Amino acid sequence: MKILYVEDETDLARHVARALKGAGHEVEVRHDGTSALAALKVDSFDALVLDVNLPGCSGLEVLKTAHAMRPRPVTLMLTARSEINDRVAGLNAGADDYLTKPFAMEELLARVASMGRRGQGATAEQIVQGGGLQLDTQRRRVTHGGQTVALSPREYDLLAIFMQSPGRVFTRDELCGRIWERAHDYDTRTVEIYIMRLRKKLSGPDAPVIGTVRGFGYIMNFPTSTPSA
Repeated sequence: MKILYVEDETDLARHVARALKGAGHEVEVRHDGTSALAALKVDSFDALVLDVNLPGCSGLEVLKTAHAMRPRPVTLMLTARSEINDRVAGLNAGADDYLTKPFAMEELLARVASMGRRGQGATAEQIVQGGGLQLDTQRRRVTHGGQTVALSPREYDLLAIFMQSPGRVFTRDELCGRIWERAHDYDTRTVEIYIMRLRKKLSGPDAPVIGTVRGFGYIMNFPTSTPSA
């Protein structure tokens, strides 16, 4: 993947960039938010590895700019902050994953590789449909009423789980484990954020409904049409 890595700690940036390149990625490094925004304006990237505390402008500002781009780079927030409110702020701004410092280089590389895989894979059944929604598992594209729905990789993965098993209740822990692969790294608020995102993006009279099963988890049901008289 082509990665924009933004980190103001120069020694750390050098080590991480070397590791990413060793894993086969093309890496461009920036040390402040202002130059990162400039890089995003003149080039396109598959992924963004981004620190929150940056000189010039914050990592969250950079993330918001990247989130509005098409195609949008998948984003891993990399920061010393470990408080839940900071993690929630990053996820609400559009981050796909979150890793706190200090971290193991092997885990960073695994997280980046996982983000890359989400932009590729395919399943045996290419098209999954329900209500006015159509999910193309080959192209990882979602349309509603013929219009493309812009989803982040995490949002797509969550929607795919629901659409491939409509009517089934999923616990929050199960959703974390299937999407993030390491459920203990996340709490229920993380899942709630993504559920809220999907509900907002999939609104409409013929859109599937993601319901809350109190004390257990979430379920998706497709609307049923009423035969005309």
